[in-house]
Amino acid sequence: MANIKSAKKRIEITRIRTERNKRRKSAIKHWEKEFLNALNAGELNKAEENLRQAVKYINKARNKGALHDNTANRKISRLTIRLNKAKQGLTAKEA
Repeated sequence: MANIKSAKKRIEITRIRTERNKRRKSAIKHWEKEFLNALNAGELNKAEENLRQAVKYINKARNKGALHDNTANRKISRLTIRLNKAKQGLTAKEA
């Protein structure tokens, strides 16, 4: 355990930021699941709306530093590819 005041403060700040990043990442996972569930159910309009929400939260996490830029881009790309394949008539499992 830290003894110096500044070290104690840094520990607390790190804890707060870790919790905040967990909430952001959890929101991303939630919208990814909602997107995939809608896609598997064949509801393309709902899937498209859920994709917009997922991208919104991914970009927010990227801008705040919770996600690396390449990770955010990869997530967005993979989700978009699945939607586009589903729109072309392929099932989500093939995508």
